[in-house]
Amino acid sequence: MTSLTLPVSRMRLLLDHIDTPIGTFAIVADEGGRLRSAGFTGGHARMERQLAAFASEPALSLASGSNPGGLTAALERYFSGDLAAIEGLPVASRGTAFQQAVWRGLREIPCGETWSYADLARHIGHPTAVRAVGLANAANPVGVVVPCHRVIGSNGSLTGYAGGIERKGWLLAHEAEHRVRYGNRSIFSAET
Repeated sequence: MTSLTLPVSRMRLLLDHIDTPIGTFAIVADEGGRLRSAGFTGGHARMERQLAAFASEPALSLASGSNPGGLTAALERYFSGDLAAIEGLPVASRGTAFQQAVWRGLREIPCGETWSYADLARHIGHPTAVRAVGLANAANPVGVVVPCHRVIGSNGSLTGYAGGIERKGWLLAHEAEHRVRYGNRSIFSAET
């Protein structure tokens, strides 16, 4: 009897980079144009680990891609001041149900505003889960589009940001400066 070997199906991911005023930003998308991961590369250990994991995962194929699904162009526009450019970008990140709820909640923080971890916990219906919200926020694989930088300490301090506190401050100032053009709309997509 001859055994039949079926080909292994591998998900193809596309990697692109853009230069921003605060460092190189990596974009990982699937062939459907959905963000799987996004973040700064220099000094951002989580993003660097994520890229290494994608490259070594047998079920994945990571290849260079130019502007996958128009995501690179949208993020370039955001960094140039068009804050609405990232509104509704499709995201398909893996996480627990609780993490997904936190990440959806992050996309509901109005651009140019900040919430505390407690505010976010209340917003997603888990008012006593402040610490868990902080952990889920820290695990967010899609920086900027899922705006974990908009969460601050209850005393108003700029608390942890995987890309660095300086970048968090820059992103908040950038959004405050360009908010006039954008208006006070939420950046929310149900696909997070």
